[in-house]
Amino acid sequence: MTSSGKIGIALLSFAHVHARGYADAVAAHPDCETVVIWDEDPLRGQTEADKRDVPYNEHLDQVLAHPDVDAVVVNAPTSLHRDVLIQAAKAGKHIFTEKSLTITTSDAIEVIRAVEDAGIKFMISLPSRTRPEILFAKKVLDQGLIGDVTLMRARIAHMAALDKWFSGGSTWFGDAEQAGGGAFFDLGCHRVDVMRWFLGEPSTVVAQMNNFSGNYDIDDNMVAVVTFRNKAIGILDVSWVHRHGPNPLEIYGTEGYLGIDAAPNGPKIQLISNKLNTGDIQGVIAPTNLPAALPAPLNQWISSIKDGTTSTISIYDGYNLVQLLEGCYTAARQGHEVSF
Repeated sequence: MTSSGKIGIALLSFAHVHARGYADAVAAHPDCETVVIWDEDPLRGQTEADKRDVPYNEHLDQVLAHPDVDAVVVNAPTSLHRDVLIQAAKAGKHIFTEKSLTITTSDAIEVIRAVEDAGIKFMISLPSRTRPEILFAKKVLDQGLIGDVTLMRARIAHMAALDKWFSGGSTWFGDAEQAGGGAFFDLGCHRVDVMRWFLGEPSTVVAQMNNFSGNYDIDDNMVAVVTFRNKAIGILDVSWVHRHGPNPLEIYGTEGYLGIDAAPNGPKIQLISNKLNTGDIQGVIAPTNLPAALPAPLNQWISSIKDGTTSTISIYDGYNLVQLLEGCYTAARQGHEVSF
């Protein structure tokens, strides 16, 4: 704890596009205090430190040895996650990290071991799991309202490659060695995680990916078809070359259908279920009483440190995400079906 009795936080890297948002959230939280900043890019780190009136230290080992640092927020390029996360765990620091946990499952296993050995509080940012419409969908599936799932289609896309979003300090998003992959790895994480959460363990996958825009030397358009152990089929559809159009989540079951899409006044949700008694009225039901949103992952993590609460997202969810991502990319790069 800091001298003021707050949780001392070290901000480790501002490489990720969401890093400043997390830094602002830490600064605004009444139970936290930013103690020090480290960045693999000294100029970027010093610039952020000056702007936030916080010390900068270019030596990660010294940052992790700082007596006032209780926890770290990691926004380094994904290729650095394994080493940074393991060092932080071995130093006994609680960890919040951007997704993906790591690039490979072998690295993810090493991180899990280090975190478990240290007994620290860990959180990976998978914010879709806190959204009311996603919580509603999970409830529908858990209650069997659409029967056994036969197919789930999940698209997420925007125009990052078309409009060349990544430059300067964010150029690494277009480098497969640092980022792990392109659109499917970065943006697709959100839908890949939700599909894995909803459908369970994967069995096999086939995939197609390409570079449509030519603006970054990495995938910007990719589709994967996953067969799960429960025989459901999942279609994951991710793009950085999407100018207009919907980003639907569709789930088909033996007793119904659930569809979720964005709309100006909030998500548009449609449910058709043979298991709901609607009397003489047949057709689409538009739910109005959705579950309340859960606290943001960062806030859940802080509460777990301060009050010992249990977070709704675990490091094993991070592993499951990496496993499915790795399988999809392996199938796409090798051009054949891959088994998990």
